Amino acid sequence: MTKAKKSPLKVMVVFGTRPEAIKMAPVALALAAEPDLEAMICVTAQHRQMLDQVMRIFDLCADIDLDLMQPGQDLYDVTTRVLLGMRDVLKREQPDLVLVHGDTTTCFAAGLAAFYQGIPVGHVEAGLRTGDLRQPFPEELNRVLAGRIASMHFAATPAAAENLRSEGISKQVWVTGNTGIDAVLHVRDRLERGELTSSASQFERSGKRLILVTAHRRESFGDGFKQICQALSTIADREDVHVVYPVHPNPSVRASVNENLRSHPDITLTEPMDYVPFVDLMRRAYLILTDSGGIQEEAPSLGKPVLVLREKTERPEAVEAGTVKLVGTDANRIVQETMLLLDRPEEYQRMSRIHNPYGDGRACERIEAILRDN
Repeated sequence: MTKAKKSPLKVMVVFGTRPEAIKMAPVALALAAEPDLEAMICVTAQHRQMLDQVMRIFDLCADIDLDLMQPGQDLYDVTTRVLLGMRDVLKREQPDLVLVHGDTTTCFAAGLAAFYQGIPVGHVEAGLRTGDLRQPFPEELNRVLAGRIASMHFAATPAAAENLRSEGISKQVWVTGNTGIDAVLHVRDRLERGELTSSASQFERSGKRLILVTAHRRESFGDGFKQICQALSTIADREDVHVVYPVHPNPSVRASVNENLRSHPDITLTEPMDYVPFVDLMRRAYLILTDSGGIQEEAPSLGKPVLVLREKTERPEAVEAGTVKLVGTDANRIVQETMLLLDRPEEYQRMSRIHNPYGDGRACERIEAILRDN
């Protein structure tokens, strides 16, 4: 008697923001290439324009687009719209597994919707923790809750896996590396081969070192952003520095940045950039100031020192490796640490050595194999 062929595992990959899209696009591509898996993409469009940019770069099309973004949305809006939108999608599609990423509201709410339907959840980039539910806000709570909901946990590093074990989550935990490294190395290599083009060179100035800045965290709103802007203005007063700041669309971020930095001749404020020119800009930068978690992971693969504009980080591995340093939002500290890297070549060389504890560019391959074999 011939044994009946097992049906492919139906995996729904759900994401909604640009960072999620960057890190889940190579996962979706890896799953789509595996004949023993049936992969589909559902986007919530928590961030509409920035999400679409990444989808185009990786030549991805959503099977389901909830298109939930609305002007002036807050956390209540996003959470309820994702939860209700996913209810109907999950009832209709009945996937065997819902794959979510990281710490966004989309991650938590989509995972909760799957839990309500009795559908297993896989959590990519599981186990990140600061230990403080207010830093970052609301991301720390989102990822803690996602960890309780998920039945499969794909941790980027051994330390992240240990965080899960310390919370009593010890089964179905795998260390895979971070999928964001897969993405950034893919784009870097294609830029170097001339397969992708970029306009990032327009931001370079003769005789000046380029400092790339991104900052958008809610916990920094108010005085924190004023301090960051004060520091950037002081740094940009140097004759050998040009600051480039792609400004997040959040109105609170834009109001503070425009008020404090718009008129400085050596600070260029831009719209959020497509992923390809942003990776190229990271390649061209002398150093990076950021509160982004993803950039803390990506920049070490490009050999760029990172000063983190936060008091705490859920990514301590790069701090321990010496390629990332926490500087918080105090203007004097930001200026002091930036000047150190600008004026002391030995300190810059120490931080700029290429050493990335977050992976080797094969995380998606490992996740695909785990899903195929389990």
